Amino acid sequence: MYSAQGDYKNAAILILIGMMLDSMDGRIARMLRVESELGKELDSLADIVTFGVAPAMMAYYAYFSFFGAVGMAVAGLFPLFGAYRLARFNINAVKSSLQFFTGVPITAAGGLLTLLTLFHGKMQGFIFVIAFFLLCYLMVSTIKIPSLKDIPLPKYGIIITLFLGYAIYIVFKKEQHRFPYFIYVAIPLYVAFIGYQLIKTKRKNNPK
Repeated sequence: MYSAQGDYKNAAILILIGMMLDSMDGRIARMLRVESELGKELDSLADIVTFGVAPAMMAYYAYFSFFGAVGMAVAGLFPLFGAYRLARFNINAVKSSLQFFTGVPITAAGGLLTLLTLFHGKMQGFIFVIAFFLLCYLMVSTIKIPSLKDIPLPKYGIIITLFLGYAIYIVFKKEQHRFPYFIYVAIPLYVAFIGYQLIKTKRKNNPK
């Protein structure tokens, strides 16, 4: 609804809060021993709406609404690709046993699309379109991305809370010009973590 009203700031804040909650729900369910197939399905449905439909609506109203039905079709690709990725995830393995994700999680893709949409009016349309399709592809790709599940809950919660909390602060204060610095720090740290996990896994599988 915020996206339809052109209020991308509040729309983005709600999606970022959704990312924060999504980072905790599965771990809390396992801690309380209340995991169930019903919960897994509800989690996937919530992910499709929060990180698929909602960011796609932001993208539509910010960039694609000028193209009518074609714009609707293009924006609709994002939740479709996200739904495929979630379905593949659910049938291939149990979350708690995964060390790697196959393809970029819809949570990360939806969050990035949300942040990019905030540059509406400052970013060239073709750059946004390229990023949009790239995120769609990355979700259904077979790229192996290390999971963060091995990080103890307190440490993981602190990392996610600080990361997303700062993003929410930037959006709330309408200081989107800080995002480049935010991304320049966050992406190298995450890439370094992925590299560390890949080296650790390789050594574990091929001990000398």
